[in-house]
Amino acid sequence: MTPPNRQSVSQISAELGIHVASLYNWRKAWRLQGEVVPASEKEPEGWDSTDKFTVVLETAGLNATELSAYCRERGQANRRGRARPPQEPRPVPRLRAAGPNQVWSWDITYLPTTVRGVWLYLYLVIDVWSRKVVAWDVAEREDPAIAADLVSRACLPSGSARGARYP
Repeated sequence: MTPPNRQSVSQISAELGIHVASLYNWRKAWRLQGEVVPASEKEPEGWDSTDKFTVVLETAGLNATELSAYCRERGQANRRGRARPPQEPRPVPRLRAAGPNQVWSWDITYLPTTVRGVWLYLYLVIDVWSRKVVAWDVAEREDPAIAADLVSRACLPSGSARGARYP
């Protein structure tokens, strides 16, 4: 009947246990007092000219911020199309290393060469606590298989983490 829920009169009647005729009478009284209440269950596009004119009069002197608040209060500030509503930010994982080899970090860094537009890629795994390089590799391309191989070699207990070359 009214924003923001946009429930039908029958839904409100069933929910609250108020007779449908009472709700229609109240809506009529609100409209006579100048409140913007849709005459039907339709969106604002379905309002009649008196409803539209009332809204124009109410919003004529509002700036953009006030108009936005006016629309939000009345349930008219909906997202359209494929826009998604804002989501809660994901919690940032907090990892804490109290000694060596407890938390590792890895990165791929672009290294310029003497040839313009040609880059090498430094794959690097470091120990967060000691800041020691656990494993590294340089390749001519960025490839997830190279990164996976580097991490698996870093996990080897023999310390043979360095060395593989990739074209």
